[in-house]
Amino acid sequence: MKRKKTTGQTSIRAARRIWNNLSREALARLREIATQHDFSVGSGDLIYLNNGWYVTHTGLIGLARRKRCSGIHVEAVDSLCDSGASRFVLKATVYPSKTSSGFVGYGDADPSNVSFLVHGAEMRVAETRAVNRALRKAYGIGICSVEEIGSGAEPRQASPESKKLPPQPTNGHGGRTVRDRLCQLIRQHQLDPNLVKAYATDFCSVKALRDATREQVENFVGHLSDWAQKDRNALLCQLNSYPGQKEGAA
Repeated sequence: MKRKKTTGQTSIRAARRIWNNLSREALARLREIATQHDFSVGSGDLIYLNNGWYVTHTGLIGLARRKRCSGIHVEAVDSLCDSGASRFVLKATVYPSKTSSGFVGYGDADPSNVSFLVHGAEMRVAETRAVNRALRKAYGIGICSVEEIGSGAEPRQASPESKKLPPQPTNGHGGRTVRDRLCQLIRQHQLDPNLVKAYATDFCSVKALRDATREQVENFVGHLSDWAQKDRNALLCQLNSYPGQKEGAA
C-alpha cells in the first residue's frame, strides 16, 4: 500500500509539470486511479485529454505484467473485415490466470476512425484497441484507453494543401530546409526519431524517408507540427503504439 501511495503522489507531481492548471477534481481522480492500479504518469501509463484521464496501452500492458497475466489471444473477425477498404475488426481474449475462462474485447479500425498518420496500419490499431478493451475488462479498469477513442480525440487535421510550407530551396528529394525543420520538431517536442521516421515512411508511402518528394515531406511535417503543438501527449501515445524498427533514414 505504501508503494501505491508513493505512485499516486509521484504521478500528481508529474501531472502538474506536464499539464498546467489541473483542477482539484482532476488531481483527486488521478490519485485514485494511480493508487488503485499502480499507474504512473511519468511512465506514460495515463494521459489527460478533454478534461478526463485515459489509460494507455503501455499502462495496461504494464498492469498485466504486474498481475502475472497468463496470456492474451488475438484473432481477426473475418466476417467483419474488409482489407480492400482497410477495415478490420479483431477479437482479443485475456486470461488473467491459467484457470480463467477469459475476458473478451473487440477492437475495430478503418480510415475514418484512426489518425491520418497511421493510415495503412489499421489492422495494428484494431489489435491494440481489442487488447486494451479485454485488459480493461479483466482487471476492472473503469476509464477508457486513449487508443480506443479514435481520431475524434485528435486535433482537427487540415487538408494537405492548407498545411504546405512556403516555397523553400530544395536539395534533391525532400529539400534540406524541410528535413531540417523535421529534425527541429523532433528536438523541440522531444519525440523519438525512429518512431517519427517510421510514421513518415508510411505517410509518404516510401521505403525510406530519403526517397520521399519535397511535397510529401512538407505535408508530413505540417501534420506533425500541428499535432505536436496542440496535443503532444496524444501524439506521444500514437508514436508509442507504432513499431520503431522500420527504416526511415532522413
